[in-house]
Amino acid sequence: MDPLAEQQLDAVFFDVDDTLFSTSKFAARARRAACEAMHQAGVSLDPQELLDELQEVVSEFTSNYDHHFDQLLLRIPKRHYKGVNTGLVVAAAVIAYHDTKARHLKPYPDAISLLRDLASLDVVRGVITSGLTVKQSEKLLRLGVVPYLTPAAIYISEQIGINKPNVKLYRRACSDLNLKPARCMYVGDRPERDIDPANALGMITVRFSRGGRYADTVGASEPNYTVGDFDQLRTILRDDFGLALPTP
Repeated sequence: MDPLAEQQLDAVFFDVDDTLFSTSKFAARARRAACEAMHQAGVSLDPQELLDELQEVVSEFTSNYDHHFDQLLLRIPKRHYKGVNTGLVVAAAVIAYHDTKARHLKPYPDAISLLRDLASLDVVRGVITSGLTVKQSEKLLRLGVVPYLTPAAIYISEQIGINKPNVKLYRRACSDLNLKPARCMYVGDRPERDIDPANALGMITVRFSRGGRYADTVGASEPNYTVGDFDQLRTILRDDFGLALPTP
């Protein structure tokens, strides 16, 4: 029998990016659409060349930076957009990126199914995510998961003033909700930012491994469980923690 079997579970917290949806696949599609729009707006460089440079911008300034496309234009020779209004070029890129959000930012179907079923039980459903408040909030709304989350259990690092992998972020969530870490589960894809700090606090940890940028990353500690989809997590919640979840 698993040592965690029959343990009581009061809360399940989820990471967002590359956990509730494929951030990696979405970002690749949205950035390509933005670069194609910049090319159509008058930048003479091939969209793939623009995309290669944009990837460097994101790597250097992080994905939370607000002016990726402005920086991209600064990095390429002006002859490639001579006589073109750069404001229109940047706006075209932003529109294309956000149009891609509207069409393609979707949750994993089995994530919605599990959250919906969890919402019918007496268990806290939360999010602990790293990023800017407006961006992470937009993702949660577009993904359609907000109706299934416990309203007071949504923790975005910018709102809290503590970022991953600081264990204080996880401790804050448990403390605010009067939860014992040992009776809380955290589900995330990144070992060093999701699993290690949650382990350090004594939470039950689940490594969500469904591809993505960090699929091959190794952390300092091992998760209690590793799953490839939410149906596997459903089975763990039902069999090891006694949650009355139906078979999908």
